Amino acid sequence: MAAIENLRRDGGGGHVFGPNGLRLSGEEEEEEDSHEVLLSVLVQHGQLGLCFYDGKDSSLHYMVDTPDNHELHLLARVIQEVCPHVILTSAKQERCMTHFLQQLGSNPDYKPEVVTYPYVDFGLEVGKQRLLAAHLPFLPASISEKDKMSYLSSCISFDSPLMLRAVGALLKCLDRRRVGVELEDSSVGVPVLQFHAYTLRGVVCIDQDTYSVLQIFKSELHPSVYKLHSGEKEGLSLYGILNRCRCKFGSKLLRQWFLRPTLDLAVLQRRQEVIRFFTSPRNSDSLNTLQSSLRNIRNIPTLLHRMSLSHTKVTDWQSLYKTVYSAVCIRDTVRHLPQSIQLFRDISEGFSDDLHYIASLISRIVDFETSIAERRFTIKPNVDPAIDEKKRRMMGLSDFLTDVARKELEHLDARIPSCCVIYIPLIGFLLSVPRLPSMVEKEDFEIEGLDFMFLSEDRLHYRSQRTKELDDLLGDLHCDIRDMETAVMTQLQNAILERSASLYKILDLTAELDCLMAMSSASQEYGYTTPKLASHRKISITQGRHPLLELCSPVFVANSFQSSEMQGRVKVITGPNSSGKSIYLKQVGLIVFMALIGSDVPAKEAEIGVVDGIFTRMQSRESVSVGLSTFMIDLNQMAQALNSSTGNSLILIDEFGKGTNTVRRSFVN
Repeated sequence: MAAIENLRRDGGGGHVFGPNGLRLSGEEEEEEDSHEVLLSVLVQHGQLGLCFYDGKDSSLHYMVDTPDNHELHLLARVIQEVCPHVILTSAKQERCMTHFLQQLGSNPDYKPEVVTYPYVDFGLEVGKQRLLAAHLPFLPASISEKDKMSYLSSCISFDSPLMLRAVGALLKCLDRRRVGVELEDSSVGVPVLQFHAYTLRGVVCIDQDTYSVLQIFKSELHPSVYKLHSGEKEGLSLYGILNRCRCKFGSKLLRQWFLRPTLDLAVLQRRQEVIRFFTSPRNSDSLNTLQSSLRNIRNIPTLLHRMSLSHTKVTDWQSLYKTVYSAVCIRDTVRHLPQSIQLFRDISEGFSDDLHYIASLISRIVDFETSIAERRFTIKPNVDPAIDEKKRRMMGLSDFLTDVARKELEHLDARIPSCCVIYIPLIGFLLSVPRLPSMVEKEDFEIEGLDFMFLSEDRLHYRSQRTKELDDLLGDLHCDIRDMETAVMTQLQNAILERSASLYKILDLTAELDCLMAMSSASQEYGYTTPKLASHRKISITQGRHPLLELCSPVFVANSFQSSEMQGRVKVITGPNSSGKSIYLKQVGLIVFMALIGSDVPAKEAEIGVVDGIFTRMQSRESVSVGLSTFMIDLNQMAQALNSSTGNSLILIDEFGKGTNTVRRSFVN
């Protein structure tokens, strides 16, 4: 099928074939290739919102707002999968988006048309109004705006503002280009026949309600009144108990794993084998050694960016040295671990000798003690003979200037009790004498044979014939030394930047190692077990536990769950109030979720098959943004779950419709 699809999209001199394998005529080829894919994207503050329109079936696909890194790797994956002909974005965009589009334009193999619209076209209210005004042929023409809003809120998530703003701009672009209706009357709008939630291939689809209900994440305000405005902290959540990462890049990667659980068994097995290794008590020493080294891994991209701009501080050199030195220690430790484990092999091979070269270079050149004291970059002795010679002259300058001052005093007025010769960078050598009581006006400062320079703190500064000779003889030593050391620093920066690829590899592999060691520590402490992963649709959990409730309750009764290809696909749970029905549902959802990020699970045994989505209808979500009743919002949650799910999805429904009608409540419960 992939080969047929590639032939069908072949725009070169080859022939195009239809779904049945028959060669298409020229007109049929044109008709087959005539549909366009237009993608609208908005990036703000690390969040990515996008949607795209496929002209082939007049469908609008949307992706809920998702975090993305500075390089926009997630957006790159979406573009790789969707292959849009047109990419629409805001004219007011973040620097990372500008850089991304520049790189995209430099790709000779794929150059989509990039269109920018004014920022106002990406307004949230504008997007909602355009969505309400969209041409939806399957709805009755007489439908009211309120009913239309009710329907739309069941098809598309209104909790993703960036995506909604991208939808509004996309609808405007469709109308301007008359996509699919070029020959129709201008009053005919571009039709939208279907709405589809879009998920990357191999990524498990999980909506925001599920993350909230299962307490996978839970943000709380800081308890200190002095830190209320400084951000939020993670409360009691699955992410909170598993996040034992030692560096912030590990925590960031772990959050990405939580936000994008995967169906790729190879990726999950790669994670499991590392966790299995570190959960063994005999490997605890290696775990502790590696975690202590991970604490020193710093923000490599920021350090390299400052280097490229020559804005490096002394603390940056310290951080880089600690990072590279710790990375070498991690590599040396990992090389003594079983190389049959893929991650260990990647670290052993990926952490090249460039790291040892960089560490030794910094250690041999940078004088950290003097640099901290003088708050500037200084180098160690024996690095540059010319700099060493100037520093020796600088060090011997104090005694020499004392002798010069003693001789200068012999030629001064007898009223002047003392004098000294000082050196000021960029000015040179000056003769400094105390201000006498008789020196009131500027005219009184004049001394024969001396050129008055300035008055400072009741001391007069002059340039004499001897100080002029010193300027010619010794020059501006201090500035020369700084300039020469800056030149050495520039050479050192260039040598490091040439090997930046090795440094970036540190970040990726150490972050992965940090995440897996964090999850193995939690697995050891809480008594988790490694689940079996399979490609069938079976879910089997023996004596499963709720990972959060078991930490809060002194007694927890374990429960099992069985679901196979043909049996147990639908389960109805009944029982009295407070008997644990909701906890049981959430427990199953959390165990499946943990298996899909590669973690061990709270159960005696577990076998998790293919689950491409987890959806819930457990908690009524109050909202004023769509103007719907609580029961209508519950209906929308059910509609979104059913519309987005497949035969391989896990759907958890708890007390649907509760609170609307007492009769209904008695039947549903």
